[in-house]
Amino acid sequence: MPRVESSIVIAAPREKVIAVARDNEAFPEFMADVASLKTTERSGDGLRVVSEWVGIVPKFGNKIAWVEEDIWDLEAGTCTFRQLSGDYDQFEGVWTFTAEGDDATRFDSLLDYRLEIPLVGALIKTIIHKTMQNNLDATLKAIKKRCED
Repeated sequence: MPRVESSIVIAAPREKVIAVARDNEAFPEFMADVASLKTTERSGDGLRVVSEWVGIVPKFGNKIAWVEEDIWDLEAGTCTFRQLSGDYDQFEGVWTFTAEGDDATRFDSLLDYRLEIPLVGALIKTIIHKTMQNNLDATLKAIKKRCED
């Protein structure tokens, strides 16, 4: 199964970065590749969130949709996520937020995905992988910008 990983250091305290990352309904405001996002379920403690996502795939000029479950562990500084239904064959990963001093946070993201498209050759699979990596990098950069502005 393909995997993409990304990491960035954000000049903001861990609590602020986690707060921005947990406010996923705001993502379409500052992430160009998120067309829409709607929370459909939230546990009483807010640590389990289910949301409907529509992403934009600019290279192919189309959209991809999925329902995602996020499980937050605030003490550990992690969000484990997975697709419950949608266009991916598999989509799951983890965000990890690590304090680096009082005013900096390392944000690591790991994503395992599978997107099977019949009759697709190696070149298209390479393009899909590159698109997934670019998307992951853009997500981290957008959260960094939102936290630091």
